Amino acid sequence: MFAEIRQSLRPTITLLLVFTVLTGLAYPLLITGISQALMPAAANGSLITEGGHVIGSTLIGQTFSRPGYFHSRPSAAGNNGYDAANSTGSNLAPGSKALATRIAGDIAALRKQDLTSPMVPSDLVTTSASGLDPDISPEAAFFQIPRIARARGIGEKALRQMVEAATQQPLLGLIGERRVNVLQLNRQLDANGSKLAG
Repeated sequence: MFAEIRQSLRPTITLLLVFTVLTGLAYPLLITGISQALMPAAANGSLITEGGHVIGSTLIGQTFSRPGYFHSRPSAAGNNGYDAANSTGSNLAPGSKALATRIAGDIAALRKQDLTSPMVPSDLVTTSASGLDPDISPEAAFFQIPRIARARGIGEKALRQMVEAATQQPLLGLIGERRVNVLQLNRQLDANGSKLAG
């Protein structure tokens, strides 16, 4: 009887070991190798470096709070937002009083900073499902232009042109929304700020 059990277990154990090696080692190594060869930047997290230091990723948002920068949408990921190790939405229902209070406070604060537009774009007061969204809508960027123009002494027209040039279109014109990457936009602002002001 023991011999029969051993005989029936042998193929099971063999298959377990074979598929562990194939799917747990060989396949991930193959895919990693192909990714590194064909698209190394994306395979390594689409990191942005400056002066040899990693300053962010095009895939994960960051908080910007100074008046001379475009601000990201709110984030519920982690205590201070945009914590990649704690990706989450707020999980507050649309009828939640806490959510309504937070949004009303955010709208009031934004209207205080950016007095020229009566309508606040929704992505400046709502969090994304992941809490890590690196993009805002072009409308959210346009809304912030008067504040940035005042803080940096730059003409609004030049800022508007910069946002329009940085706007990414939906994939194939159908998939996704028009969007602007906040980190890349702010880097461009720092790089070209003096030219835009002059």
